[in-house]
Amino acid sequence: MRRLFPVTDETTARASGGSAGDDGGGAADGGLVAGAAVVTGAAGEGSEGEASGEGSGAGFPGGDLVDREWSLAELAVAYAYPRLGPGGRQPWLRANMVSTLDGAAQHDGRSQPISNAADMRIFGTLRALADVVIVGAETVRQEGYRPARARAEFAGARQAAGQEPAPAIAVVSASLDLDYGLPLFTSPAVPTLVLTGAAAAPDRMAAAEKAGARVVVAGDGVGVDPVRAVQALAELGHTRLLTEGGPRLLGQLVAAGVLDELCLTISPMLTAGDAQRIAGGPSVAVPKRFGLASLLEEGGFLFGRYRRT
Repeated sequence: MRRLFPVTDETTARASGGSAGDDGGGAADGGLVAGAAVVTGAAGEGSEGEASGEGSGAGFPGGDLVDREWSLAELAVAYAYPRLGPGGRQPWLRANMVSTLDGAAQHDGRSQPISNAADMRIFGTLRALADVVIVGAETVRQEGYRPARARAEFAGARQAAGQEPAPAIAVVSASLDLDYGLPLFTSPAVPTLVLTGAAAAPDRMAAAEKAGARVVVAGDGVGVDPVRAVQALAELGHTRLLTEGGPRLLGQLVAAGVLDELCLTISPMLTAGDAQRIAGGPSVAVPKRFGLASLLEEGGFLFGRYRRT
């Protein structure tokens, strides 16, 4: 894995073997050196863990200027949530999605066929950093969702941050038509949450609670209000929020203006067909502008982080 962004004149010169500003060709005149990347650091500005130096390439020959497998610790720093503000921790909602070159978010109804090993390492790291993973009920059904597992590699960091051993899964469902025999409900490391509206069927709310889920009301009607959902989760102490979609849920979060960050994997595949995009639903009145925070590459897959501007 190598980092393609952010870049500086100094690191470009280091990658090319020249000095900043010389005109001897190579990366110094704007091109990337094959098999190398140009980097200043691994953590985003103002992120947790930024001061640790991990992820900046320290201690590794060539640092981020060589194509190598990043450790989980480096990925954790690169994808750290923003630091505490003066008023304490505020909710930060990031999405993690994958898309093919022609815009498909899945193949045959699942995202796994368009993913790769590096994407799955980042997937696992993002989960390990989060307090809660928000997912739509349809995605739970299609992807066969299981509970997030506690990972020994992140146990110390989660304990130090005051987090549970594993993130909770929060299922967004208006109908509460869920299979409570799934491991997501029968054997989670921490109780699964179910987000629904106040007008949801009382008998189905009772069934969810009987199955061991914690029902969280986040809307006055049948469905879930994204703004209320973020607030309700924050009131439970969940401020490091991660959503994995699906497309309908992500579209609702975008339309409500609650998405702070998008982690997007671009898969170098073409699928054609009529697969969904990463976000669905009605168009927003004005497109939402996000800025590129970082860009990694491995095996032709691009891993971008975009933040609200």
